[in-house]
Amino acid sequence: MCLVNAKNLRWQGRAHFFAVAAQSMRRILVDHARQHPAGKRGSGARKALFEEALTIPVQQGLDVAALDEALGHLAAFDPRKSRVVELRFFGGLSTGEISELLGISAHVVGR
Repeated sequence: MCLVNAKNLRWQGRAHFFAVAAQSMRRILVDHARQHPAGKRGSGARKALFEEALTIPVQQGLDVAALDEALGHLAAFDPRKSRVVELRFFGGLSTGEISELLGISAHVVGR
């Protein structure tokens, strides 16, 4: 599903729109990253806890393709966690907005 071809799409609410928007943004960024590869995956990157990573500004050298692959692995293990990261990173939603959209508490989103 893509926002560009959404003329006949019947939105099932705000959550549906943001889910489609985040997925579309993810596809756009991943496609761009794959067309313009930069360095090896994780070269020079430091590891961070999820909570810490939410406060770190996105840097130019982010490996979006590696993030996409990691989200794919996470989705196989825990689809809800994958959705939280997708909505946060690609959708730009806050913890409160994600908790409202997914119907879970902000504490669960942060965890």
